[in-house]
Amino acid sequence: PTRDKNWFEYALMLVDGRETPEEYERVKNVIGSFLLTKTKNELLAAALSRRPLITPITTTAEVVNSPQLDFRDYWEYVEQGEHGTIKYPGPFAKFSESPLTKLSAPPTLGEHTKQILGEPKRNPINAVKAKVNSTARPLEGLKILDFMWAMAGPAASRVLADYGAQIVRVESSNKIDAVRTLAPFPNDVADPELSGIFHNMNAGKQGLSLDMGKPGAMDVVWDLIEWADVIMESFSPKAMVAWGIDYAQIAERYPEKIMTSSCLMGQTGPLSLLAGFGTMASAISGFFYPVGWADRPPCGPYSAYTDYTSPRWLVASVMGALEHKRRTGDGQYVDLSQAEAALHLMSAALLEYSINDRIWESAGNRDLVFAPNGVYATAGEDRWIAISCTNDSDWHALVKEMKRPDLASIPLDERHRRHDEIDEIISQWAALLEGEALMHRLQELGIASHVVQNSPELLADPQLIHRNQFVEVNHASYEPFFVDGTRFKLSRTPAEITDSGPNFGEHTFEILADYLKYDGDKIAELAIAELLE
Repeated sequence: PTRDKNWFEYALMLVDGRETPEEYERVKNVIGSFLLTKTKNELLAAALSRRPLITPITTTAEVVNSPQLDFRDYWEYVEQGEHGTIKYPGPFAKFSESPLTKLSAPPTLGEHTKQILGEPKRNPINAVKAKVNSTARPLEGLKILDFMWAMAGPAASRVLADYGAQIVRVESSNKIDAVRTLAPFPNDVADPELSGIFHNMNAGKQGLSLDMGKPGAMDVVWDLIEWADVIMESFSPKAMVAWGIDYAQIAERYPEKIMTSSCLMGQTGPLSLLAGFGTMASAISGFFYPVGWADRPPCGPYSAYTDYTSPRWLVASVMGALEHKRRTGDGQYVDLSQAEAALHLMSAALLEYSINDRIWESAGNRDLVFAPNGVYATAGEDRWIAISCTNDSDWHALVKEMKRPDLASIPLDERHRRHDEIDEIISQWAALLEGEALMHRLQELGIASHVVQNSPELLADPQLIHRNQFVEVNHASYEPFFVDGTRFKLSRTPAEITDSGPNFGEHTFEILADYLKYDGDKIAELAIAELLE
């Protein structure tokens, strides 16, 4: 029966052939038939009560009127002249002691010119620059206790590790982090110590094995909290409370500590306990609905989109909290919702609804401003190129290159109306040309264009190689791995990435003995009690 399939390995079964495409289609039809009997609200209620990974695909109208966002007082209300009061996306995170500044209205042209020109000039920059130890990374000495799992949270602390933070990652082999089960694996052999995604998200961290569900484990955790400057977690809101290590408990003992919590919908509100990954946050945040083709259901952006955007906000949040502590000596709590932070990347669509009452619909590769804008097949099998004319000059250069001077006089508004016809003309022309050569020629003409690359081509991309995007790192029990380079580069204090993520318990003895100053007998007692697994 469909119910009794091995859902844990289902994706792998499709890859290795144990499950046929025909059976997969049947399973999808069974699920689809069931879903047709339910409303989005009924399915959302089931997700909250029974915790299947289900979230609705929302429109911008539903996002703007979300009870969850209203409960969390998310929106900023800005007076904007003739448009009245407009809802803007609010703070990307909630800071307990240093909340983000409220938005003012966007400036009119030249509104602050006199004020800015009237400000005192800065003193000349001191010509004698402070000496910088070229071997030091900017976050060396910062101690972080990492209770995060999956991708979004660990990706943030990975950035901090790149720049020198000392990160102790707590996990247990009795409850494996889901990302350790995800491909790719070397030679396609599944091994929780060799997941490429796990090592990419956790490179440079130290690993401590600790079963937090066993008696005595919390004593170790509290010693780790005392050691750390920053505690980071990405469980559901109830997990840290259940363990007795939520921020209220930590601040009572150590008010100087910084703690961050990152989850799908934030720590409060009717949807705070909604389970899921970045795909779910993307769907409920309005990203899926406008992505796809006009005559097909929405498909959403590739992968767990907000898992890759929220780490940027979380890194900034940690740095902001550290700066506040540097100035005041005070710790604080940071509550980051993946969904809320990501909404800043939907600002244009949300404002379109708030101001003009219009919902963005699926439009394939079309752009609201540029035309033509699309992806076109080139010579060869499954080869494609993206082309975008951002102004009339681009359009004139493109039609000249296509030897179609009869099209040069078509203005922008008409290009939008005739986009289907223009796409067909470009497609017939591009299909006869080699993609790389066409890309270079169009770029020479100043036209935004690039071939659509697959994974091997990305590894060989000269720009990515120049930027040191792929870094070889050491692995404790395997040959060297490749992981992504750091997400941004600092000129005077560069990142250093030398090691992969930790094996289970790889640094347990070192952490307990050197950081917590446990003697051998105490460590042995923990091992005998089976806490260190």
